[in-house]
Amino acid sequence: MTKPFDLVVHGATGFTGRLVVEYLLQRYPAGSSLRWAMGGRSAEKLAAVRDELGAPADTPLVVTDTGNPASLQALMGCTRLVLTTVGPYQLYGNELVAACAKAGVDYVDLCGEPAWMRRMIDAHEAQAKASGARIVFSCGFDSIPFDLGVFLLQTEMKARFGQPAHRVRGRVRKMKGTFSGGTAASLKATLAAAASEPGVLDLLRDPFALTPGFTGPRQPSGSKPMVDEALGADIWVAPFVMAAINTRNVHRSNFLLGHAYGADFVYDEMLVTGPGAKGEAFANAVAADKSLGSDSGPKPGEGPSREEREAGHYDVLFLGEDAQGHRLRVAVTGDRDPGYGSTSKMIAEAAVCLLENRGTPGGIWTTAPALGQALIDRLQANAGLTFSVE
Repeated sequence: MTKPFDLVVHGATGFTGRLVVEYLLQRYPAGSSLRWAMGGRSAEKLAAVRDELGAPADTPLVVTDTGNPASLQALMGCTRLVLTTVGPYQLYGNELVAACAKAGVDYVDLCGEPAWMRRMIDAHEAQAKASGARIVFSCGFDSIPFDLGVFLLQTEMKARFGQPAHRVRGRVRKMKGTFSGGTAASLKATLAAAASEPGVLDLLRDPFALTPGFTGPRQPSGSKPMVDEALGADIWVAPFVMAAINTRNVHRSNFLLGHAYGADFVYDEMLVTGPGAKGEAFANAVAADKSLGSDSGPKPGEGPSREEREAGHYDVLFLGEDAQGHRLRVAVTGDRDPGYGSTSKMIAEAAVCLLENRGTPGGIWTTAPALGQALIDRLQANAGLTFSVE
């Protein structure tokens, strides 16, 4: 408690960073138990955003230029946790993760870049364990609803049937809203890295990219439209664009939980497009859509209006089955668009939850093993998510 801040929002002048600050102003205003500050590279821009958002004039501002070693060191000295929305993380996250791991400062981000995450695990996990830094990647729509949805399903399977589900399907039933410009930029940076750096493509293809030393059973590719018998005789599903990151995080959670889901655990994610010929046509259209990685996709710093964010929502179903044929369904819903409105609330609550959960040791984590039920409870109480057994 000797540091002036519990949390600094790094990237507070960016589109998503502003939404995080808005949420903190509403949920954790000045005088609450959370001591937080706005961080960014320019003091002038920070002050302008503070005033635009109607934040109190004494809201603390911290210059956080992670490319400047002195500024980075000052940041480590003033906060217990850094919440960063500045991606692509493979371009702007290396020094920050290294500094947090060394200094014992907690860290949360919105990363959906599995090859970079594996690089950070290899480079900094031992240091984070030694310093006590808890580094938690992917604290937004990728991958909290999926990681915690599977976690809840497996908790319920074990409570009801005495064993986990060896097979789980994640099925996005409804989703209204756009992916963020940051997600699009991360995808482009990842594709560029895959084209130029040896080994990146292999990591991107590997479902167990984030479980060093462990490879489980063959996993479904999820790359083609198909009829999903688990949902019904003529219900079509299509490839889900976030599956390539979410599935990796879910396998890492299982790995960090000592294979609580089983060493034979099989998991995939698909987007439900509906029944019959119409569902098939929609599934084929989704599979052919490459707009997220194109130049016409959303740009970092851009995003939907408040009305669009508030009109957005999502509904994800998880279907689990164990070796004896016991089945269970768990649903996770969110009350805002996934890429911005819901993500900004999720990362803020993940950060606060991590600060309160002192029992989680140092290391590089996913949300389920680091925060588990405590984060589910916070998200339901504060952030407009629901987790339910159907």
